[in-house]
Amino acid sequence: MSEKTPFEIARETLKQITLRKLPPTPVNYQAIYHAVAGLPQVELFPEEHLRRIAQALPARNPGQEKQLGLLDYAISQRNWLGVQNALLGYSGFAVPSGVPHPAAPEPVAADVPSMVPELLEQIARLIEFAQPAFGGEDTRFHERMQQTLQALRDPATSVIRVRSLLADFNHRLSFAAEEQAEIRLALFKLLQLIIKNIGELSPDDAWLQGQIKALQAAAQPPLTLRRLDEVEHQLKDVIFKQTEAKGRAIEAQESLRQMLAAFITRLSQVTASSSDYQEKMEDSLRDLEQAKNLEDIGPVLRGLIRATRDMRLETVNVGEELQSMRAQVQAKEAELRKLQAELERLSAQVRHDGLTGALNRQGLDEAFVRELSTVRRKDAPLCVALLDIDNFKRLNDARGHETGDVALQHLVAVAKENLRPQDTLARYGGEEFVILLPETGLESAMEVMIRLQRELSKRFFLARPKQGVKTENAVEAVGGDQEKIFITFSAGVAQLTVDETAEQALHRADQAMYLAKRAGKNRVVAA
Repeated sequence: MSEKTPFEIARETLKQITLRKLPPTPVNYQAIYHAVAGLPQVELFPEEHLRRIAQALPARNPGQEKQLGLLDYAISQRNWLGVQNALLGYSGFAVPSGVPHPAAPEPVAADVPSMVPELLEQIARLIEFAQPAFGGEDTRFHERMQQTLQALRDPATSVIRVRSLLADFNHRLSFAAEEQAEIRLALFKLLQLIIKNIGELSPDDAWLQGQIKALQAAAQPPLTLRRLDEVEHQLKDVIFKQTEAKGRAIEAQESLRQMLAAFITRLSQVTASSSDYQEKMEDSLRDLEQAKNLEDIGPVLRGLIRATRDMRLETVNVGEELQSMRAQVQAKEAELRKLQAELERLSAQVRHDGLTGALNRQGLDEAFVRELSTVRRKDAPLCVALLDIDNFKRLNDARGHETGDVALQHLVAVAKENLRPQDTLARYGGEEFVILLPETGLESAMEVMIRLQRELSKRFFLARPKQGVKTENAVEAVGGDQEKIFITFSAGVAQLTVDETAEQALHRADQAMYLAKRAGKNRVVAA
């Protein structure tokens, strides 16, 4: 009987699982496969048995409790080496007979030998975790890293050799860390230079200039992955806007160049025709002066009439061409207006507010989706705060909309300085802002908003008042027709509940903010 091929064994295995109505688990598949192939049964990682053993082991002191935690983790990772190290560590924390207190500290001499393998393994893991941060360009550095890791995990390596390798590796590590820091600094400078150059390409585009300033502020170190993502999206928006603006300008310049060239060409033709006509008129006048009878006058008159008719036709043709050029110009203007409207529509879809640099409604929606996915995956809390600047309309009336814009920028600047990198700030509309606080409970979120209020009360900006108009915002004269302006805000805070949507949470925060306004403003109310 010929041996079955692996394909035939696998097919028979699946057939047997179906006939026996067994669940298609890896354990069942391996057992049937080995039986069909005539191979000895090999037990997989005995996770359940090891867990029962781990649960039966007592934790008589903190050391044993820690080792049982490591054992549980090693079992979940199916790591035999981890199981071995955890059991060895657990035995090193055994309580001698006659010692009744379970929390009594173990003798150092008994602990040190049992902790050495675990300590060396932790050092090896530390080196491995740090490895991606240093890239792969320095081959010599990575060779020493691999030698050090091998020595740390080799039980036969002496402590003296490990110490020597670690000392040499640490020396090289310091140089690698300095080099990476210099690389990051150079990248920061390059990013700032790129942003600056993009802004200089379109100095007259107010929207673009506002985005450039916000982007420069966002690109200041230190950067987190969240802030880098924000900078990336904002830079894409700016580059898109700048590219469209540049293309629009080139198109307009080319159209104007073509129309001007056509106009000059026709003008030169009209000038030439006028010169010819003038010469013919002068010749006809000389012929008329020399004419002695009607027979001599007839040809002169016919030539004059013919030249006048040609000149009239030329003038009509030029007029028609100029009318056609005018229609083309009007069509081009309509096309440019349509393009401008499309650009304005696309600008409204970018993620950042051009005035303050905070996220806009589009960016807030995307941030909400991202945060909801994260916190529900981690089963962590998420709070949303909706704040509104107090007496903002009166501030605009008293000092103009430019001062109102400065107030909005001032609030955003203070908020960004006091919020965590993982928090999200967005301009919700007008003088309203939304702050997302991930992994933050309601009580802590209230403390964040109150702390922001206190910090805002310490900060001011300068503005010139309008004559005869008063405002309820706090002011302090500083001379030179300028005053210090202190702004406050009222806020509502809501913590998302299970299965609650972003809109529902924002609605609750909005209602709480309204209650804060009714209670006297400059307050924070929980929903």
